[in-house]
Amino acid sequence: MSMLYSLLAQAQPVEPSTVSQTTGVPLAWFLAVSAILFSLGFIGVLTRRNVLIIFMSAELMMNAVNLSLIAFGLQLNSMAGQNFVVFVVTVAAAEAAVGLAIILALVRQKPTIDTTDIDIMRQ
Repeated sequence: MSMLYSLLAQAQPVEPSTVSQTTGVPLAWFLAVSAILFSLGFIGVLTRRNVLIIFMSAELMMNAVNLSLIAFGLQLNSMAGQNFVVFVVTVAAAEAAVGLAIILALVRQKPTIDTTDIDIMRQ
């Protein structure tokens, strides 16, 4: 037990590191890529009529948020960003399962994946 205390007494404190020190890439670049990915996903959700493309665009938006959470977590030297990412990925997996099940149910009722042709919920 005393050896453990002596090792702890000799340990040097860990200096906080930023994203640019860890990866060599500034935080602003990570945020710019994240903003571009989020914008592409948002435009895809707003402009497309194919249900699968809309679904993939929503996933792209979630991945953009994950990238920014990881970058901020590295910048702040905190694991909170990675913890949030694990939660978001879990929610995304559940959303993918439920979303694809709904899409399959809709396609079985009416063989189309165009959002303008789907009127099953109106009845």
